[in-house]
Amino acid sequence: MDGMIRSALFRLTPIAACLALTAAASAQGPPLVDEGAEGVVADHALDRDRYERLTVPVTIGGNGPYRFLVDTGAQATVVSHDIAEELALPRRGQAMLVAMGSAQRVDMVEVDELSFADRSITRLLSPLLHAGNIGADGILGLDSLQDLRVLIDFREERMRVADAASLGGNSGYEIIVRARRKLGQMVITDATVDDIRISVIIDTGAQGSTGNRALLRKLRTRAQGEISATDVHGVRVLSDLSYVRQLEIGGMTMGNVPIGFTDSPTFHALGLDRRPALILGIGNMRVFDRVAIDFARRQVLFDIPGKTDPSRARAMFTGRQPGS
Repeated sequence: MDGMIRSALFRLTPIAACLALTAAASAQGPPLVDEGAEGVVADHALDRDRYERLTVPVTIGGNGPYRFLVDTGAQATVVSHDIAEELALPRRGQAMLVAMGSAQRVDMVEVDELSFADRSITRLLSPLLHAGNIGADGILGLDSLQDLRVLIDFREERMRVADAASLGGNSGYEIIVRARRKLGQMVITDATVDDIRISVIIDTGAQGSTGNRALLRKLRTRAQGEISATDVHGVRVLSDLSYVRQLEIGGMTMGNVPIGFTDSPTFHALGLDRRPALILGIGNMRVFDRVAIDFARRQVLFDIPGKTDPSRARAMFTGRQPGS
């Protein structure tokens, strides 16, 4: 088998940091007892709890549960080498996997049955990646999400996957934006950056937001710094950091948005390398109370925070009401 699979950048988010912290604590054995020991244990418990809430429990052939990231920027569902070896998943050739900073051939395995959110998917062909590079046991990609809604609740720091009705429908969302599909991705075209029309990809697997060079040329802005991240192959990605005055999506405006700019093979794979485009990462979505990506209805829904919430005061919202 030979093909091309898109997987989004996975930056070292608090989830990955939690994994590293937990692994280090286990390797070092019981901590020495000192005056701050109770605080250290509490921090570890908090990190682990946050990790549990920002991943989805998955079983494979009745085994597990395993903790999978939900990545709306990844075409394929990924499993780690550790799981493949533990369950003796059959190998099924190789494919080219395109990540944020690199494209590499990876081994493929057949997953006979993968279950989550009260549903099962059979006969998946999944790329293998190292758990240390993805920060979890695996990644739920677009091939597993097409009829579902992904809900990110930043107030509770919780991510859920189910049908729209089970997640409360459209109640409470001030902004509803229609999207179109491109190679399975949800692409919003009703968007601008500093009055430049762009295509926006909502990517829950990326921590920060990334623009292509076509957008940078249109903005005519200078880099104000540099961002270093790591993609799912473990390859270091360097991006030029700049702040844009306004990011407008569906009539809603966010101000002073940090964006990293790089020549990513991701944009080329999606056919978005020649015109301005932006991958909106989960870090910039934290100004909202909730964000829902509904694949069945091709909608992205935003729940903006109340005006009395000082922690979100740095963002400005002037959105249309649902249905307007």
